[in-house]
Amino acid sequence: NLLFEHPAGGYRKIFETCEELSEPLPATVTGRIPSFLKGSLLRLGPGLFEVGDEPFYHLFDGQALMHKFDFKNGQVTYYRKFVRTDAYVRAITEKRVVITEFGTFAYPDPCKNIFSRFFSYFKGVEVTDNCLVNVYPVGEDFYAVTETNYITKVNPDTLETLKKVDMCNYININGVTAHPHIESDGTVYNIGNCMGKGATLAYNIVRIPPTQKGLKFLYINFSFGMSENYFVFVETPVKINLLKFLSAWSIRGSNYMDCFESNEGQGTLFHIAKKDPGEYIDLKFKGAPIGMFHHINTYEDQGFIVFDLCAWKGFEFVYNYLWLANLRANWEEVKKAAMMAPQPEVRRYVIPLDVHKEEQGKNLVSLPYTTATAVMHADGMIWLEPEVLFSGPRQAFEFPQINYNRYGGKNYTYTYGLGLNHFIPDRICKLNVKTKETWVWQEPDSYPSEPLFVQTPDGIDEDDGASATINYVHLPL
Repeated sequence: NLLFEHPAGGYRKIFETCEELSEPLPATVTGRIPSFLKGSLLRLGPGLFEVGDEPFYHLFDGQALMHKFDFKNGQVTYYRKFVRTDAYVRAITEKRVVITEFGTFAYPDPCKNIFSRFFSYFKGVEVTDNCLVNVYPVGEDFYAVTETNYITKVNPDTLETLKKVDMCNYININGVTAHPHIESDGTVYNIGNCMGKGATLAYNIVRIPPTQKGLKFLYINFSFGMSENYFVFVETPVKINLLKFLSAWSIRGSNYMDCFESNEGQGTLFHIAKKDPGEYIDLKFKGAPIGMFHHINTYEDQGFIVFDLCAWKGFEFVYNYLWLANLRANWEEVKKAAMMAPQPEVRRYVIPLDVHKEEQGKNLVSLPYTTATAVMHADGMIWLEPEVLFSGPRQAFEFPQINYNRYGGKNYTYTYGLGLNHFIPDRICKLNVKTKETWVWQEPDSYPSEPLFVQTPDGIDEDDGASATINYVHLPL
């Protein structure tokens, strides 16, 4: 596929502050909207990149802006509104960064006297509720989320902010991922973490039943791909240093990014647990070090768990390359910085469920359609080598989507993703995970968001449907 160059730097516009709208705007439709597309598409992302004279420094610091597209009778309206989190409201009110974000430290109010500022350091960690990552349903309610312990209830029709919820009031967790699994009956599964023995992190699976009114959390102990009967958790070398995290707010200028460390010698650990009953399977699976933020799909086949994911080779933390100063640089500088970053790949791993000690040294994977391997070492550890499904130099397939309603947790063929060209989103990709064939949509000076696959109601084939994405088009003056 042809790789676009972006010498004009039109991508900078997607990292600029935009204003919310007072009312929905009718969209101009080019082409034809499929008749089966009815309802609303909700999307979240950063939309405010500075407050007063104070900038936010990292991509994940921008304040949460919710986008809404309404589809009806072949027409579309668009609306956007900032989520009224504490982080946003206090920042707007005081015209400064008030709560420390992922890569931006909130300095004490200069108007406070020295004693107030001194004691403010010791009130405990004030965790951000800036829910800029995702929005998902819990029963009949919708919540905007990030990956801290705070989630925010929103009205999906008006985009009004309704309620801030602290999950620590329901279960013993510090935070959950922003990418849960949702079963056909509405049951939501997510993974959180909490303090374990010896000041270590432990992982919990959070289950939210579909019939429950209000927000009440149950959990079974353990972590996040999900098949019909199993959970898969990938433990990468990147860790949060708890001592740094707990002390960061007493150190002038520290933020979340300062608390991450990479254990270069650990490699990647793979954990599996039974879904029902919730039970950790005490087998040791290990592989070469990767960074990983998104699973694609996980399924069981003939005594094996097959799971596909978006990987970044090596132990370095990819978020180090998402500082806004890097992303807003000129095109040659953007490419130069990306050349030093980990190489992205789409990978398939296979875990054998039936393991015997006497099978040391041989490949335990007997599935005929994959080159992924699992080999037992003398100490009982099973080393996993992946099959690479997609790889291109500095070309990432990320934010993956599948036909989730019909093929989530099942043997599947197609995945859709956002193509990152040296970290700049400039195309939508479709990947056949069986043949490794790819299809690409891209246009000059267009910068899309992650795609969402919508199945044709009476469709038979897995890829019979439409892919919806938000696309920013830069029009030079």
